[in-house]
Amino acid sequence: MLAVVALGLGAAAFVGYRRWSGSLGAEREETLALLPTDASAVLFADFTELRRAPLVALLYGWAPKPQADAEYAQFVKETGFDYERDLDRVAIAVEKHGQDSTLFAILDGKFDRQKISAYALKDGSAEKVGGREIFSVPVSGTAKKITFTFLRNDQIALANDSNLAVFLGAKKRREDLAEWRARFERLAGSPVFAVIRQDAALGAALAAQAPGGLRSPQLSVLLDQLQWITVAGKPENERFRVVAEGECTAEAAVRQLVDVMNGVVILAQAGLNDAKTRQQLDPAMRDAYLELLRSVDVSKIDRGDTKSVRLVFEITPGFLEAARKAPPVMPESAPNSKRLPGKVPAPRKGHT
Repeated sequence: MLAVVALGLGAAAFVGYRRWSGSLGAEREETLALLPTDASAVLFADFTELRRAPLVALLYGWAPKPQADAEYAQFVKETGFDYERDLDRVAIAVEKHGQDSTLFAILDGKFDRQKISAYALKDGSAEKVGGREIFSVPVSGTAKKITFTFLRNDQIALANDSNLAVFLGAKKRREDLAEWRARFERLAGSPVFAVIRQDAALGAALAAQAPGGLRSPQLSVLLDQLQWITVAGKPENERFRVVAEGECTAEAAVRQLVDVMNGVVILAQAGLNDAKTRQQLDPAMRDAYLELLRSVDVSKIDRGDTKSVRLVFEITPGFLEAARKAPPVMPESAPNSKRLPGKVPAPRKGHT
């Protein structure tokens, strides 16, 4: 269960806010409706749909196999639950508290309630809160604990601290409900997505992580003006379509972002055609990157009160295969350096 929370990571509140349901689909909608509205980010994945996608099956086929984890194997043996097989959906809300973050997750899947409860009580404890049995379980090798409860036989609420009851009983402001619901509805067709409510930190974070040739103070400043960011993925035959969108109220900032991002694509293509890069990159990898860049589309969307910049691109089997065989090399001197305008088992190695 901790491995699920690590994915890259109640019921009374849901009844009161059943109106949050719209056009999302009952099961997906019920899961999202349980999340706190003061979250800074929400992550969602429908594994039932993803397992049917040819590209995802290909990815699992050649991904490095993790080493056998005896503790996790024992967990599966005693509970009958294996997240790779039995987890249907997961929705994770991230709340920031200064430098710390709290995770609250809703897991939908095939659970043996009796076995999981017995496993939790081996080294953990349970108490009745608000009519629910809330389990508190230590995490192997740490002083931390997670808490969880069954909302239904096929649904678990889980948090990485002791405040699970607070999450389940939290009141939701109508304005916050409407804002989250609007973004969820836009992503209704995507089996995996993230919604981030900005705190003016994304630009700085990207600038710190980007290779020297891709760092752009101008881009960082513009990204920090975005109030909402969504990233969604959807399998389409043997391709995986990714749509990222940044939203704010300043039209000028969105226009500049469109120009800057189109400039980044042009410079990236120029960098891949650079003689030094040709020498450093495997030809198959270079072709795969060029294919990805050719699929990129950057556009501006006007929704009245808010404006958005949308980035769309496609990941192909060729790109995944090239990435597996030849890790990318980004030379600092590439042309794109120019100025732009019990114990809960710990996650198995190799899994996120």
